[in-house]
Amino acid sequence: MSTLSTLTQPVEIDAAPKPNEILRILETALLTAQEPLSMSDLGRLFDGQINHKALHASLTDLRAKWHDSGLELTQVASGWRFQSKPEMQVFLDRLTPHRPPRYSRAALETLAIIVYRQPVTRGDIEAIRGVVVASSIIKALEARGWIETVGQRDVPGRPFLYATTQHFLNDLNLQSLEQLPPLEDLDSLSIVADKLEFVNGAASTAQENDPSRSNNE
Repeated sequence: MSTLSTLTQPVEIDAAPKPNEILRILETALLTAQEPLSMSDLGRLFDGQINHKALHASLTDLRAKWHDSGLELTQVASGWRFQSKPEMQVFLDRLTPHRPPRYSRAALETLAIIVYRQPVTRGDIEAIRGVVVASSIIKALEARGWIETVGQRDVPGRPFLYATTQHFLNDLNLQSLEQLPPLEDLDSLSIVADKLEFVNGAASTAQENDPSRSNNE
Protein backbone atom coordinates (compact mmCIF):
# COMPACT_ATOMS: atom_id res chain seq x y z
CA MET A 1 0.00 0.00 0.00
CA SER A 2 1.40 3.42 -0.94
CA THR A 3 2.18 6.06 1.65
CA LEU A 4 -0.58 8.32 0.28
CA SER A 5 -3.25 5.63 0.53
CA THR A 6 -2.11 4.83 4.06
CA LEU A 7 -2.50 8.46 5.12
CA THR A 8 -5.98 8.69 3.65
CA GLN A 9 -7.32 5.56 5.35
CA PRO A 10 -10.08 6.37 7.89
CA VAL A 11 -8.99 6.18 11.50
CA GLU A 12 -10.89 3.52 13.40
CA ILE A 13 -12.19 4.63 16.79
CA ASP A 14 -12.19 2.12 19.62
CA ALA A 15 -15.78 1.07 20.30
CA ALA A 16 -15.07 1.08 24.03
CA PRO A 17 -12.75 3.96 25.04
CA LYS A 18 -10.63 3.30 28.08
CA PRO A 19 -11.14 5.50 31.16
CA ASN A 20 -7.96 7.52 30.52
CA GLU A 21 -9.00 8.07 26.91
CA ILE A 22 -12.44 9.27 28.01
CA LEU A 23 -10.82 11.81 30.34
CA ARG A 24 -8.48 12.98 27.59
CA ILE A 25 -11.35 13.48 25.14
CA LEU A 26 -13.51 15.32 27.68
CA GLU A 27 -10.60 17.48 28.76
CA THR A 28 -9.80 18.49 25.19
CA ALA A 29 -13.41 19.29 24.31
CA LEU A 30 -14.03 21.34 27.45
CA LEU A 31 -10.79 23.30 27.24
CA THR A 32 -11.39 24.29 23.62
CA ALA A 33 -15.14 24.98 23.80
CA GLN A 34 -16.26 28.60 23.71
CA GLU A 35 -19.43 27.89 25.69
CA PRO A 36 -20.39 25.41 28.46
CA LEU A 37 -21.05 21.92 27.09
CA SER A 38 -24.20 20.08 28.11
CA MET A 39 -24.31 16.38 28.93
CA SER A 40 -25.91 15.86 25.53
CA ASP A 41 -23.01 17.66 23.85
CA LEU A 42 -20.46 15.60 25.76
CA GLY A 43 -22.30 12.37 25.01
CA ARG A 44 -21.99 13.04 21.28
CA LEU A 45 -18.21 12.93 21.65
CA PHE A 46 -18.55 9.17 22.16
CA ASP A 47 -21.33 8.55 19.66
CA GLY A 48 -23.62 7.29 22.42
CA GLN A 49 -21.18 4.60 23.59
CA ILE A 50 -20.86 6.13 27.07
CA ASN A 51 -23.98 6.22 29.25
CA HIS A 52 -24.97 9.19 31.40
CA LYS A 53 -23.77 7.62 34.66
CA ALA A 54 -20.33 6.77 33.30
CA LEU A 55 -20.02 10.20 31.71
CA HIS A 56 -20.83 11.96 34.98
CA ALA A 57 -18.33 9.76 36.82
CA SER A 58 -15.64 10.72 34.30
CA LEU A 59 -16.44 14.42 34.76
CA THR A 60 -16.08 13.98 38.52
CA ASP A 61 -12.67 12.33 37.97
CA LEU A 62 -11.64 15.13 35.63
CA ARG A 63 -12.64 17.76 38.17
CA ALA A 64 -10.53 15.98 40.80
CA LYS A 65 -7.58 15.86 38.39
CA TRP A 66 -7.60 19.67 38.14
CA HIS A 67 -8.25 20.24 41.84
CA ASP A 68 -4.79 21.65 42.59
CA SER A 69 -4.60 23.69 39.38
CA GLY A 70 -5.40 27.33 38.74
CA LEU A 71 -8.33 26.12 36.66
CA GLU A 72 -11.43 24.31 37.84
CA LEU A 73 -14.10 22.28 36.11
CA THR A 74 -17.54 23.46 37.15
CA GLN A 75 -21.17 22.83 36.24
CA VAL A 76 -23.39 25.79 35.40
CA ALA A 77 -26.88 26.15 33.96
CA SER A 78 -25.82 25.47 30.36
CA GLY A 79 -23.50 22.60 31.13
CA TRP A 80 -19.85 22.06 32.08
CA ARG A 81 -16.90 24.38 31.56
CA PHE A 82 -13.36 25.13 32.71
CA GLN A 83 -12.74 28.48 34.34
CA SER A 84 -9.99 30.08 36.37
CA LYS A 85 -10.25 30.03 40.12
CA PRO A 86 -11.15 33.37 41.77
CA GLU A 87 -7.73 33.70 43.39
CA MET A 88 -6.11 33.72 39.94
CA GLN A 89 -7.95 36.86 38.83
CA VAL A 90 -5.42 39.29 40.30
CA PHE A 91 -2.65 37.73 38.20
CA LEU A 92 -4.67 37.46 35.00
CA ASP A 93 -5.65 41.12 35.27
CA ARG A 94 -1.98 42.01 34.84
CA LEU A 95 -2.08 40.54 31.34
CA THR A 96 -5.52 41.59 30.18
CA PRO A 97 -7.16 43.95 32.67
CA HIS A 98 -10.88 43.17 32.72
CA ARG A 99 -13.09 46.22 33.03
CA PRO A 100 -16.72 45.10 32.80
CA PRO A 101 -19.52 47.63 32.51
CA ARG A 102 -20.19 49.29 35.85
CA TYR A 103 -23.84 49.17 36.78
CA SER A 104 -25.58 51.65 39.04
CA ARG A 105 -27.16 50.62 42.30
CA ALA A 106 -30.56 51.11 40.66
CA ALA A 107 -29.63 48.68 37.88
CA LEU A 108 -28.42 46.01 40.30
CA GLU A 109 -31.48 46.32 42.51
CA THR A 110 -33.69 46.13 39.41
CA LEU A 111 -31.88 42.94 38.41
CA ALA A 112 -32.30 41.52 41.90
CA ILE A 113 -36.06 42.10 41.76
CA ILE A 114 -36.27 40.36 38.40
CA VAL A 115 -34.20 37.46 39.78
CA TYR A 116 -36.48 36.85 42.75
CA ARG A 117 -39.90 37.89 41.43
CA GLN A 118 -39.73 36.83 37.77
CA PRO A 119 -41.50 37.13 35.50
CA VAL A 120 -42.14 40.79 36.26
CA THR A 121 -43.08 43.95 34.38
CA ARG A 122 -41.50 47.36 34.72
CA GLY A 123 -44.58 48.35 36.69
CA ASP A 124 -43.93 45.53 39.18
CA ILE A 125 -40.34 46.68 39.62
CA GLU A 126 -41.38 50.29 40.09
CA ALA A 127 -43.98 49.28 42.68
CA ILE A 128 -41.33 47.44 44.71
CA ARG A 129 -38.57 50.06 44.43
CA GLY A 130 -40.91 53.03 44.67
CA VAL A 131 -39.22 54.85 41.78
CA VAL A 132 -39.45 54.90 38.01
CA VAL A 133 -37.23 52.37 36.20
CA ALA A 134 -35.30 54.05 33.40
CA SER A 135 -35.47 52.37 30.00
CA SER A 136 -31.66 52.52 29.86
CA ILE A 137 -31.45 50.15 32.84
CA ILE A 138 -33.59 47.51 31.16
CA LYS A 139 -31.65 47.88 27.90
CA ALA A 140 -28.30 47.58 29.69
CA LEU A 141 -29.32 44.35 31.43
CA GLU A 142 -30.65 42.96 28.15
CA ALA A 143 -27.42 43.90 26.38
CA ARG A 144 -25.45 42.06 29.06
CA GLY A 145 -27.54 38.98 28.33
CA TRP A 146 -28.79 38.74 31.90
CA ILE A 147 -32.50 39.36 31.24
CA GLU A 148 -34.92 38.85 28.37
CA THR A 149 -38.59 39.32 27.58
CA VAL A 150 -40.57 36.13 28.06
CA GLY A 151 -44.02 37.33 27.13
CA GLN A 152 -46.59 40.02 27.85
CA ARG A 153 -49.03 40.27 30.74
CA ASP A 154 -52.66 40.01 29.70
CA VAL A 155 -53.74 43.40 31.02
CA PRO A 156 -54.40 46.75 29.31
CA GLY A 157 -51.24 47.90 27.57
CA ARG A 158 -49.85 44.33 27.56
CA PRO A 159 -46.57 45.21 29.34
CA PHE A 160 -43.54 43.03 28.69
CA LEU A 161 -42.59 40.37 31.23
CA TYR A 162 -38.91 40.09 32.11
CA ALA A 163 -36.97 37.09 33.42
CA THR A 164 -33.33 36.06 33.79
CA THR A 165 -31.44 33.97 31.24
CA GLN A 166 -29.17 30.94 31.33
CA HIS A 167 -26.29 33.32 30.64
CA PHE A 168 -27.07 35.05 33.94
CA LEU A 169 -26.91 31.72 35.78
CA ASN A 170 -23.65 30.84 34.03
CA ASP A 171 -22.07 34.13 35.11
CA LEU A 172 -23.03 33.42 38.71
CA ASN A 173 -21.75 29.82 38.43
CA LEU A 174 -25.21 28.50 39.23
CA GLN A 175 -27.08 25.55 37.81
CA SER A 176 -30.51 26.91 38.75
CA LEU A 177 -32.22 29.79 40.57
CA GLU A 178 -32.92 27.44 43.47
CA GLN A 179 -29.24 27.75 44.44
CA LEU A 180 -29.67 31.45 45.25
CA PRO A 181 -30.06 32.40 48.92
CA PRO A 182 -33.67 33.06 50.02
CA LEU A 183 -34.93 36.61 49.82
CA GLU A 184 -36.38 37.24 53.27
CA ASP A 185 -37.34 40.88 52.74
CA LEU A 186 -36.70 43.84 50.48
CA ASP A 187 -33.66 44.85 52.55
CA SER A 188 -32.01 41.70 51.22
CA LEU A 189 -32.02 43.26 47.76
CA SER A 190 -28.96 45.30 48.70
CA ILE A 191 -27.10 42.10 49.64
CA VAL A 192 -28.05 40.49 46.35
CA ALA A 193 -26.99 43.65 44.51
CA ASP A 194 -23.58 43.50 46.21
CA LYS A 195 -23.12 39.90 45.04
CA LEU A 196 -24.16 40.77 41.50
CA GLU A 197 -21.68 43.66 41.44
CA PHE A 198 -18.87 41.31 42.49
CA VAL A 199 -19.86 38.68 39.94
CA ASN A 200 -19.98 41.29 37.20
CA GLY A 201 -16.30 41.91 37.79
CA ALA A 202 -15.22 38.29 37.83
CA ALA A 203 -17.56 36.43 35.47
CA SER A 204 -16.21 34.15 32.76
CA THR A 205 -12.54 34.71 33.64
CA ALA A 206 -11.34 31.50 31.99
CA GLN A 207 -13.08 32.21 28.70
CA GLU A 208 -11.69 35.75 28.50
CA ASN A 209 -8.09 34.67 29.10
CA ASP A 210 -8.05 31.47 27.02
CA PRO A 211 -6.61 32.20 23.54
CA SER A 212 -8.98 29.66 22.01
CA ARG A 213 -11.99 31.69 23.11
CA SER A 214 -13.39 35.00 21.97
CA ASN A 215 -14.46 37.83 24.24
CA ASN A 216 -17.94 38.97 23.27
CA GLU A 217 -18.45 41.40 26.12
